Amino acid sequence: MEITTTTLHCFNFKTHPSEQVLLTCSRLRAHHHHSSILIPNLIQCRRPLPVACSVADGSSTSSASSRVAVHDPSLAVKKKASDISPELKGTSIFLVGMNSSIKTSLGKLLAESLRYYYFDSDSLVEEAAGGKSAVKSFWETDELGFRESETEVLKQLSSMGRLVVCAGNGAVKSSTNLSLLRHGISVWIDVPLDMVASGSTEDQGELVSDASIPHSEVFARLASLYEEMRDGYATADTTISLQKVASQLGYDDLNAVTTEDMTLEVLKEIERLTRVKKMMEEAAAPF
Repeated sequence: MEITTTTLHCFNFKTHPSEQVLLTCSRLRAHHHHSSILIPNLIQCRRPLPVACSVADGSSTSSASSRVAVHDPSLAVKKKASDISPELKGTSIFLVGMNSSIKTSLGKLLAESLRYYYFDSDSLVEEAAGGKSAVKSFWETDELGFRESETEVLKQLSSMGRLVVCAGNGAVKSSTNLSLLRHGISVWIDVPLDMVASGSTEDQGELVSDASIPHSEVFARLASLYEEMRDGYATADTTISLQKVASQLGYDDLNAVTTEDMTLEVLKEIERLTRVKKMMEEAAAPF
């Protein structure tokens, strides 16, 4: 399938932002079923690059690759993704949790490893609204309309396959959105709030629009939102906690956990979930 990255020329800035989201999603869905897919310029869709290894000592490529894999977590990610792809059968993956650079980077690497398309639901709403300032105004003047636009984006994305979707902070706020996430595998990426707050100006556009806001106030806003959304996040099929991954790897510093470390844990959990599903299906099959 050929992938084209371009700007969608389908926005009428005189219309309501929620109507623009409908136009975005209609164009997105229409092209998803053809030989090429039109992707908004704010959304990056990556395909995995071929892995090249040089063997300096003259030993066999396979044995050398095995030794490299031990020291290169990116190869472990690619191998695990390759192993589970046949059982995954194109099922989309939805990442929920507080917006952070960790969640975004993980989503992109996960999509690349599985040869999936990557989308950020907030970015789709933002582009449809006309940019960061426009979506901030949209949020402040019509939060209900913003949430309806968010639901429409999830509705369209959930009807497709082979996607990794980073869902926004509030994607779990409504029962409608939660049911849409059931169209794929949902994973809660649980990152400590202090780490989320450190990058909040960029990641929390609707909450923190001014870099001069004191860190204590930023943290308080995020903590309030987290408490509001936590029960929704907990309905995800599985949870990957950065603190737990750090503990498993023996790291005292949470910042030592890499994107590859987190992605590998997500893939392991997806593998476990697909195995459980397969076992349940086999148990329910008639003799």
